[in-house]
Amino acid sequence: MPSTRQIDVEEQVAELRRGAVDVLVESELRERLLLGRPLTVKVGFDPTAPDLHLGHTVLLNKMRQFQDFGHIVIFLIGDFTGMIGDPSGKTATRPALTREQIQANARTYEKQVFKVLDPEQTRLDFNSRWMTELGAAGLVQLASRHTVARMLERDDFRKRYQQGQPIAIHEFLYPLAQGYDSVALKADAELGGTDQKFNLLVGRQLQESYGQPPQVVLTVPLLEGLDGVNKMSKSLGNAIGIDEAPGEMFGKLMSISDELMWRYFELLSFRSLAEIRDLKSRVAGGANPRDIKFLLAREIVARFHDEAAAGQAQEDFISRHRHGRAPDRMPEIALNCPDASLGIGYVLRDCGLVASTSEAIRMVRQGAVRVDGDRISDPRLALEADGTPKTVQVGKRRFARVTLNATGKG
Repeated sequence: MPSTRQIDVEEQVAELRRGAVDVLVESELRERLLLGRPLTVKVGFDPTAPDLHLGHTVLLNKMRQFQDFGHIVIFLIGDFTGMIGDPSGKTATRPALTREQIQANARTYEKQVFKVLDPEQTRLDFNSRWMTELGAAGLVQLASRHTVARMLERDDFRKRYQQGQPIAIHEFLYPLAQGYDSVALKADAELGGTDQKFNLLVGRQLQESYGQPPQVVLTVPLLEGLDGVNKMSKSLGNAIGIDEAPGEMFGKLMSISDELMWRYFELLSFRSLAEIRDLKSRVAGGANPRDIKFLLAREIVARFHDEAAAGQAQEDFISRHRHGRAPDRMPEIALNCPDASLGIGYVLRDCGLVASTSEAIRMVRQGAVRVDGDRISDPRLALEADGTPKTVQVGKRRFARVTLNATGKG
């Protein structure tokens, strides 16, 4: 682990500022870094089962930057709120999670996040450890340290209040509980997405109220998806999952625009800012952007798989685009069908080649779907469940070898 005294403070600030939207307050960050001790950096995560994509890793990468400078990251699971049901949206409430479900989800987090984070510099904690001890009287005392007027400064609360939509009292407790986590941990800094800015600032205010130095707040942007417009989301079909097969991940990264490539370098790559500036200079000097994009795709695939898988994915990509043939290796999937056939939309969805049957229908109508090399034009087509493997393709990058087996309605 590097000593924080051995790393220039301005170098740390420059790297930590990289890709960040807000650093509040930057002068306070410098003051903390000048102390020469490892900072305690808090990041909260929802206890629901994680299904992480590269958009989530923007925050994980920022956590890793702090670790690379010798600081300690606390990966905080919000199990206290999880056990009472965290509200989702304007009118719905997520079902409460049991302790067993939360512990299982925490193990899933560990499996995925340590592909980015250093386990030696990561503390896994649960906010029930102090929120349970706080009790009802302590929660009332905590609530006395904030006002309704301040709560209504939060965009979603303010809009709902102005539009006459209901706001449940317990929803006000979530920013307070998140802020109190910073008090309990004596956090030097807290990281989060731009959508968390209000809650992070509540943490600063509460720490001051409890006589602690206020934490530095650092927010990161929401990464655009493959379309370059909307934020990355699996529901929008523009995401790259960190557990996707190497070839699929590589191909999706190669599909992004040359302009978006630099955004991905800035937010996803572990290369230094100087290296990225050099790559930009090479492109400005006439280098093929595709060759630079290869570097990005290989780095990301190697991080979540390994270097050999990244190299093979690149070879398959080049071969596919030069010769127009299917990759030698692709996911092999067996689907059980209660009938003698299954509609192409369900086949594509159940294989994971598309996010939904509606996307499947759209891709068929666009002429982007092939079965055994033949283009499919009828979205009502059903494939026979005859036990024969079929090569199914969506677009230029998504392939699967599918076997449909008829099981009978039994």
